[in-house]
Amino acid sequence: MLQFIIIILAFIVCIGILNERIFHLQSDIALIFFSLLAALALVILRCFLPEGVVKNSIDSLSDFGFREYLMDGVLCFMLFAGAGKVNVKKFKQNMQPIFLLALLTTMISSFLYGALFYGLACIFKIPMDIWMCILLGCVVSPTDPIAATGILNKIGLSKNVCSVIENESLFNDGTGVTLFIFVRSLIIHSGDGNFFTLMFKEIVGAVFVALVVSWILFKLMELTHDPVRYILISLLDVSLVYVICEHLGFSGVIASVVCGMFFSYSMSRMERRVKVIDPAEYYEDFWEILESVLNAILFVMIGLMVLDLKISKFAWVIIPAAVIFIVLSRALGVSVSSLLTGRKIPGNYNLREFVTLMTWSALKGGLSLALAIETKEYLSPEIYDVFMNVTYVTIFFTVLVQGLTVKRVYLFLEKHKTDRIRNKKQLAK
Repeated sequence: MLQFIIIILAFIVCIGILNERIFHLQSDIALIFFSLLAALALVILRCFLPEGVVKNSIDSLSDFGFREYLMDGVLCFMLFAGAGKVNVKKFKQNMQPIFLLALLTTMISSFLYGALFYGLACIFKIPMDIWMCILLGCVVSPTDPIAATGILNKIGLSKNVCSVIENESLFNDGTGVTLFIFVRSLIIHSGDGNFFTLMFKEIVGAVFVALVVSWILFKLMELTHDPVRYILISLLDVSLVYVICEHLGFSGVIASVVCGMFFSYSMSRMERRVKVIDPAEYYEDFWEILESVLNAILFVMIGLMVLDLKISKFAWVIIPAAVIFIVLSRALGVSVSSLLTGRKIPGNYNLREFVTLMTWSALKGGLSLALAIETKEYLSPEIYDVFMNVTYVTIFFTVLVQGLTVKRVYLFLEKHKTDRIRNKKQLAK
């Protein structure tokens, strides 16, 4: 474990300094990009190395339990930190589009992606039935809150737009995971019930547990005047809630988000007291630093996991298809949700502008990779390789290509919106 931590930290430090001095990319994008390049270099090097300590060390980098690290370890803390920065006022203003995007868009995108991929499978004789294809859609469709809060927050988007993107990313993971569990049960015939019952159970149970436990622990927080104890209580809250929810079959993802929002809102209500007790802002700084460190580790691990990737024999067709399908399915899902919001589309965008922005800002990340890894238990090696190839291509395309260009797209849409409004006013005169 310590050796692995040393290697990861060495990557983070070296890539960070190299990027700061030379490339000037957004830090999280730089980490995943250069980690990918390093992993590809190690893959080539491994082919020429004889059996020994060096080759075994390279192999051990890919053996680290990524899914356990994320899903059973740090995910709850990363979600809590991201949700703690939610602007409650903006969230209330945009509640309708946020929940439509988080629920309806994810469902439509998953099923449409599955249908498109099933058509591809039929044409090119990929041995996947319709439910396997939909399961793949459930893996790649949810936008990743870690990627969203880690990257989009730092590129200058307006607070209103950022609020919608981040909040949708925080909540749609619950939909994606629930849909994943439901479709998985159909494939392995475990009979977990119908989707809407499962969804209701996961959401309502998660919200209930999160609010009850958070309320109790926040009352404890009000009894102390030690800012370090504030931090400890918040850590206890989110970890305890996550474990309880996962044990009871509720959504630990949604529960973690609710915990973060509850503590953020409750802390803002006693702002004066917090400023007296914690003038140095230890609480906020702790969660900001923890989020940055865990984000950095996660992005490096995503890059290094390429060491364990086996290229599917269908890679030549599924790689370009994965990029096209993810954009198309997301665009249609956002379009349907946006039509239902009516005049409440955030940011004064028209339908085409909003769909373009929400499609291009939909970044994927660690959660999709963790779900893909989980399918290894019940899919054949051939189909599992397809899942991993598609998931990796989707993550790297959305983070590297969309993440690097989303600011330009945003600025173009802002200019287009300004020109449209000005022309409309001139015509009105």
